[in-house]
Amino acid sequence: MSIRPRKAVIPVAGFGTRVLPASKAIPKELLTVVDRPLIHYIMEEALEAGFEHLCFVTGRGKGAIEDYFDHQVELEQALEKKNKTKILEATLESVLEPGRTSFTRQQKALGLGHAVWCARDIVGREPFAVILPDVIIKGAPKALKEMMDRYEDGSNVIAVEEVPRDQVNKYGIIAPKGEWSNGAVEMTGMVEKPDPAEAPSNYSITGRYILQPEIFDLLEDQKPGAGNEIQLTDSMAKLLGKQKFIAATFTGESHDCGSIEGFVKANIAFGMDNPEIGAAIKDYVQN
Repeated sequence: MSIRPRKAVIPVAGFGTRVLPASKAIPKELLTVVDRPLIHYIMEEALEAGFEHLCFVTGRGKGAIEDYFDHQVELEQALEKKNKTKILEATLESVLEPGRTSFTRQQKALGLGHAVWCARDIVGREPFAVILPDVIIKGAPKALKEMMDRYEDGSNVIAVEEVPRDQVNKYGIIAPKGEWSNGAVEMTGMVEKPDPAEAPSNYSITGRYILQPEIFDLLEDQKPGAGNEIQLTDSMAKLLGKQKFIAATFTGESHDCGSIEGFVKANIAFGMDNPEIGAAIKDYVQN
C-alpha cells in the first residue's frame, strides 16, 4: 500500500553558536526575518507541501518555540478589542490545530542524526521529512512541495542546489547517476566538503530531506562521525544502494540564516519582496 509522507521532523535543539550573542537571549529559530520568526517560514513550507504533523526536536531553553504555536489569549483579546483585525489575523496564522504538533527533547547535543533519531516513536514506520530551520526558502512553490511532487514510493528525496565549482568544499555534494530530468536525478553517493578538483558534481545538499523509516534502524547504531557527532548523512550513505535516492532541485532561493551574513541577506531579500516595506528597502539598498 502506498504511504505518502505526512510527518515532518524539525530539529530545533541547537545552540545557534554562529549567531551568538543573539541566540543567547532567544532561540535562533525565533529570530525574525522581516516580521516573523524563522520557524514560521518552516511551518508554512511544511503545510504548503501537505504535511499533517510537525515534530519539533527541542532542547533546554527552547520552550518559547512551543509557545509560539499556541494561543496568547490576552494578546488576542487586546487586539480584538482595539479592532486591529489585520494584526490579529497575522498572529493567529501561527496557531496550529490541536494534535498537529509534537515536541520531544534531545537531552544532549549529539548531532543531527541523533536529533532525528529522537523522533523515531512519533514518526513510526512511515516515510517522513526532515527540515533544517536554519535554511528558509524564498519563492513559490518552496522546496519541500517540489520534493513531494518528485517523491516515489520507497524512495528518498534530497533537496539540492547548484553552487560555484570553486565553493564545493563548503558543502555536502551529491554524486549524480545519469542525466537530470525535470530537475531530478538519481544519486549514487554524497561527499562532504570535497576538493573542487575531485567533486562528483557542484550540487549541494540544502537542508531538506524525505526519508524512509529504515534510517532510524541505522541511526540507532550510528557511530560519531565528523565533529564527533552522529551525522545523518553517514546513515543515509549506508542506505544508498539499498534504496533509491533522488536529488531534486527547486525553483526558490535558499538563505542560510544560521550565519550572520545569511541572516542579514535574508532580511534584505524578504524585505524587498514585502508589499508594505519593499519599495523603501529597495530604495535604501540602492542608495
